[in-house]
Amino acid sequence: MSRDSNTRRRIPPGIFLIKSVRGKDWTLKSYRYIILLLTFIAYASYHASRKPSSIVKSVFYPESLKNSKVNPWPVGNVFIKEEEFVSFDRNRVESQGWYPFNQSDGTSKLGEIDVAFLACYSSGMYVAGHLGDTLDLRLFLTTGMIGSGIFVGLFGMGYFWNIHVFWFFLSMQMVAGLFQATGWPSVVAVVGNWFGKRKRGLIMGIWNAHTSVGNISGSLLAAAVLDYGWGWSFIVPGALIASAGVLVYLLLPAYPEDIGFSGVTDSSPNLESLSQAEEDRTQKGPVVKVEKSSGIKEGSGSRTGIGLFEACFIPGVIPFALCLFFSKLVAYTFLYWLPFYLSQTEIGGEYMSVKSAGNLSTLFDVGGIAGGILAGYISDKLNARATTAATFMLAAIPSMLLYRTYGSFSRTINILLMVVAGLFVNGPYALITTAVSADLGTHSSLRGDSRALATVTAIIDGTGSVGAALGPLITGFLSSKGWDVVFIMLMGGALIASLLLSHLVIAEFTERSHKSVPSSHGQQTDEATGSQPLLSNQR
Repeated sequence: MSRDSNTRRRIPPGIFLIKSVRGKDWTLKSYRYIILLLTFIAYASYHASRKPSSIVKSVFYPESLKNSKVNPWPVGNVFIKEEEFVSFDRNRVESQGWYPFNQSDGTSKLGEIDVAFLACYSSGMYVAGHLGDTLDLRLFLTTGMIGSGIFVGLFGMGYFWNIHVFWFFLSMQMVAGLFQATGWPSVVAVVGNWFGKRKRGLIMGIWNAHTSVGNISGSLLAAAVLDYGWGWSFIVPGALIASAGVLVYLLLPAYPEDIGFSGVTDSSPNLESLSQAEEDRTQKGPVVKVEKSSGIKEGSGSRTGIGLFEACFIPGVIPFALCLFFSKLVAYTFLYWLPFYLSQTEIGGEYMSVKSAGNLSTLFDVGGIAGGILAGYISDKLNARATTAATFMLAAIPSMLLYRTYGSFSRTINILLMVVAGLFVNGPYALITTAVSADLGTHSSLRGDSRALATVTAIIDGTGSVGAALGPLITGFLSSKGWDVVFIMLMGGALIASLLLSHLVIAEFTERSHKSVPSSHGQQTDEATGSQPLLSNQR
């Protein structure tokens, strides 16, 4: 009786209402689709609420190109008539910027705003990961989303309240960063709770498109309402994430146990070997024990997670965390500065408006969607997460060089090279933050404690977010010296990211070579010795 009452207490109110109306439960497969959809919407809204600051940069600081003496590379000297400037960007001429960002140190202040957000985001990630493993993930995620929406909206209210105090914008971004830290560890943990390791790279590669979809929708929303005042560019995405938070509260079951399934979150093969008959049984009653055992696992808020220090000793966590540091440094520099770069760079002999630059920058994320899916698929086929990530980061170096060198020749060439750069930059970033984090969060060394999912995800993505904070900050200072220097920094970061995985890449190649040599008993060498790949897709 207490078991039934506990399950009813944990079940999301929306799911409880739907089950009461329908008179029967959904299958496990149906619940998985719901989980993927809800977490996709949730994190897409997180990223959408981060994009406005990149869209309004050229509104805050519209005069940087005219004041800069640095010529575009490699075209050389470019002479621009004032009349041409008016025709190409009305906002740049009519707007005087927004104090205090329209001063000579405007780009530095914009960089400080970015780093304030990302510093709080990365530091809050470590705490959020541990809390996510100990608290109710649904309530935790809901709180983070509504809180993010409130403070993103308050940043935009600075326009209507005519606020020109730097600390106001800085503090709004800092608090928003803390709330945003709840998102990634929570959604990865929820998906990891519901899905096993088979085809995890491909599934999470497709699912991780929420990052790029969020960036695209955030850019389009912010640019669409920009003409009504830059404040709306923050308020609309803020309202979006708050609304999505309400949806999560109503419909998201964070654990299979929350709606009556037991044993589904185990790292054993049971999750993947459920028969259709077992799934169909869910229609006959609200509670079905997928795995029958004497020790029934509980759902939200009933298990204890591991500590941060202990999670760091899981094999592979530190190398991938350091790799993500440089990978996110590159990715987030594009996230926060690409629209500004496009509006300040002559492309095909003309300069585009702030709105056009924001819309065009979304194509980088289109490439990112393809990159995440491709990286996940390849890593599944090769059973080699580290090799795939390192290869993509190495390929990102020439793609960024080509984009900087030839992207200004025409808009068509710029689009093509931008998509390619997005594919290679976001591919490994997506792979590490999804499939790799989930693999390590359910590593065999945890002895079945799946509550390490959020903690491991927080360590990896939290470390990566430190790099994400430094990239935009450094760019704010380096951009005044010319965009060449910025791209050199980005290419150097991609190189270091790939080198940090060299040890794991060698280990994966060694394992594959051992597998290809049959033992005297007709078995593979690693099977005979009982060794396992560091990040095996099969357990």
